[in-house]
Amino acid sequence: MKNRNSYISSGRIKSQGRTAYYKMLESVRQGELIQIRRGVYAHADQLSACMIDIEAVVPEGILCLWSAWNIYGLTTTLPQAFHVAIKRDRKIIVPEYPQVKLHHYTASILELGAIRKSIDGYNIRIYDIERCVCDAIKFRNKVGLDVCSEVMNNYLMRHERNISKLMDYAQQLRVHSILERYLQVKLLA
Repeated sequence: MKNRNSYISSGRIKSQGRTAYYKMLESVRQGELIQIRRGVYAHADQLSACMIDIEAVVPEGILCLWSAWNIYGLTTTLPQAFHVAIKRDRKIIVPEYPQVKLHHYTASILELGAIRKSIDGYNIRIYDIERCVCDAIKFRNKVGLDVCSEVMNNYLMRHERNISKLMDYAQQLRVHSILERYLQVKLLA
């Protein structure tokens, strides 16, 4: 319970003995710990941070869309929830707080571009920047053309951009022709 960079699981505390488990329950009663979901608890100051322990809230989840765009600085829009990608046929119960919005992907594209990154002391899974740009194009009608354009423009202004990797992802996500037309307009303008 001393490590404040990870959430607490009741199973892990139980393995330390009854005394530790009862101390954890007392901390919950006193409001020092808050139940995130069944068997997972967090300190109140962890929930006020900009990032949460995604792995504890949504096991095997990958941070995506607005949450990932915000971390990479591709958009000025602040996400209203943590956007997490999961496998299409998985059923997950998400907590009321912090708010988590699930996005279901097929197994063939779920892991495409998934990396591990340390953010605010949490080691989370997130899509790399090229995958995030492809997702903006893929879901342009749902997120809005203005957001899609902002993500694309901010990506193209970066010096460390990787257009060949971007095109490879676009091919696998079936947005290659749309991305190609957009790049022709932006890079030739």
